[in-house]
Amino acid sequence: MLICIKTVWFASAQSSWQHGSTLMSTGLAVFDTTVQETNTWLKLIEQRLPPCDRGDAYSALRGVLHVLRDHLPQEAVLSLSAQLPMLVRGFVLEGWRPADNAPRIRDPEAFIEAVGRKLPDRFPREPKGAVEAVFQVLAEQVDRDEVDKIAGHLPAPLRTLWPAPGAASA
Repeated sequence: MLICIKTVWFASAQSSWQHGSTLMSTGLAVFDTTVQETNTWLKLIEQRLPPCDRGDAYSALRGVLHVLRDHLPQEAVLSLSAQLPMLVRGFVLEGWRPADNAPRIRDPEAFIEAVGRKLPDRFPREPKGAVEAVFQVLAEQVDRDEVDKIAGHLPAPLRTLWPAPGAASA
């Protein structure tokens, strides 16, 4: 697949025209859309994790979602993945081996430690910050009912890691 980068004119959500923005174009709208949506998520995570860059935001998103995925029942993972941008869904499900009888982490500190093992050695923040940032972005970007369902599948102590309803954008 050929990917080209070009400068284009485009309309923003407010219908005002902006010039000179560099967009990636794959030639297939569905791919361009998922790249844009994924970049939006990464930018939101990056903003919550200074001094992290976009690559660190990706590591945080991937690490947190993999640990979360591995501690949810199969139907909850599939339900959550349906709410994610297609590109994010791909790396969430990558390497997944559904095992509903797998031991589940019950302690928030153990969850955070599991995330820490997924992050690169050079990650510039503590794993707790990555968990908080990713859960905040999930709470903002995913349907609230879906977030509540996901949280409901977790042991009560792990639910404390999720932002309170209405606090996601704080």
